[in-house]
Amino acid sequence: MDNKNKFVLATANAGKISEMRSILSDFGLELVTRDELGIDIEIEETGTTFLENATIKARKIAELSGMAAIADDSGLMVEALGGKPGVYTSSFGGDNLSARERYLFLLKKMENMEQRGAKFVCTIVCAFPDGDLISATGECGGSIATEEAGSDGFGYDPIFIPTGYSKTMAELTQEEKNKISHRSMALNNFKAKLQRG
Repeated sequence: MDNKNKFVLATANAGKISEMRSILSDFGLELVTRDELGIDIEIEETGTTFLENATIKARKIAELSGMAAIADDSGLMVEALGGKPGVYTSSFGGDNLSARERYLFLLKKMENMEQRGAKFVCTIVCAFPDGDLISATGECGGSIATEEAGSDGFGYDPIFIPTGYSKTMAELTQEEKNKISHRSMALNNFKAKLQRG
């Protein structure tokens, strides 16, 4: 595995980049973004699982960059909706909605539902130029709030209350979020596998 400590983050999502850099900062990895490498492509996520989609993204960016690429696929799974939106979290409610319109659409859908259990799931895949793969998954359990709250975070954070908390993910500090988020769990599991590897 050449260039062992240099990795490219396969996402173009600024919130994810910030979170990943923060969580991996103590691990001695040199992280670059696909934007910094001038890789500007739309990768079609044709998988039906988080693992499949993360693998598609990681392999493509590793191929284009010649470097180890870290990709994630994550989403919100709501019990009362049979696990939806799941892998379709980022397009839930339609392709042209803003992040806020998306979570308000979800709140509307759950307006009269008493069962509000949900979890965020994240699968991390690191693809190496030689074809090797490392994958890891993390989850953060909680419930869907009845109204939005908080301005930090991104995606569905303003309507997700993690287990053991009385406020939404968007009301937590970055430090608090990094201790419990699905992405931090997945990245920490990934770090452990990378160390062993």
